[in-house]
Amino acid sequence: MHKVQLGKSDLQVTPICLGTMTFGEQVNEAAAHAILDRAVELGINFLDTAEMYAVPARAATFGATETILGNWFASRPGMRAKLVLASKVAGPSRGMPWIREGAGMSSADIVASCEASLRRLRTDAIDLYQIHWPERHVPAFGALYYDPAKETTQTPIREQLETLATLVRQGKIRHVGLSNETPYGVHEFVRLAEEHGLPRVASIQNPYCLLNRSYENALDETCDRLDVSLLAYSPLGVGLLSGKYDASGITGPDAPAGTRLSYESVRKQRWGRPDALAAARRYNQLARDHGLSPTQMALAFCYGRRCVASTIIGVTSLAQLEEDCAVWGTPLAPELLAGIDQLRWEMRDPAV
Repeated sequence: MHKVQLGKSDLQVTPICLGTMTFGEQVNEAAAHAILDRAVELGINFLDTAEMYAVPARAATFGATETILGNWFASRPGMRAKLVLASKVAGPSRGMPWIREGAGMSSADIVASCEASLRRLRTDAIDLYQIHWPERHVPAFGALYYDPAKETTQTPIREQLETLATLVRQGKIRHVGLSNETPYGVHEFVRLAEEHGLPRVASIQNPYCLLNRSYENALDETCDRLDVSLLAYSPLGVGLLSGKYDASGITGPDAPAGTRLSYESVRKQRWGRPDALAAARRYNQLARDHGLSPTQMALAFCYGRRCVASTIIGVTSLAQLEEDCAVWGTPLAPELLAGIDQLRWEMRDPAV
């Protein structure tokens, strides 16, 4: 695999990133280490994690993923220097009081979260430190509408950037990124960084897949003009686009045990909507009609998009890792791409 530059930073990453949020929940430590080893053998140099992982988020597994990664780095001398490591500071609580006291994301919270992540990861620096979701109120994780009446922001964007700048000066992080952001947020972070000499965001990590292409409607222009790279997460729509839920009669509560959709907290989100499952079944059949597996079509779509710098794949087995990486370089015929666009026109973005 070639490497791509993230934004205006000096980070050079592979166009496939290994997401690790299943480590510590669906994947035990030994299996996680085997997956990490194989990912490196396959040429991946980019790992993504977060302080709140594993998912589904709960107090018992908070920080478990970073701990597993830290143990892997410690057991493989020299490996850390070969890889680009991304992690995230959680935004306001969203019903997860075990992350921090209070409902906000203060400057002190950012510093404390970063230092705790460094300890768990057993590293001196995080290459890409991302704000997991905005400190201010935004429609995200399935919410459709912005409501200014719900605003509770306490830490202005400039103050957040100044805190991140301090961490950069201290050598604890190298570059900064955003996640689950809006066009306004990206523009403000870039504007304030350039105006005040603060760290410029290199990337945005947002959902992007056949069931949610909302990024293309506004964020695409913002990020393209401002040179902010997209890290696409959930390219398989938490498995809906793998075909595993296509059997007749399966709904969220009937999902096979151990799959993402079998968790009630996931079903309550955008991915558990009946129209998301119905749309996935139509995309999956379109793939089969063109001689591809649903996974092949869904990943090839993300891998080949102009707007995607790196696609984050989350796996629970070596077999899934091999399958996802084998899709790299698979072309989609023009008539298939037209069919994908036609389905989107009919069903829009059911998992937005």
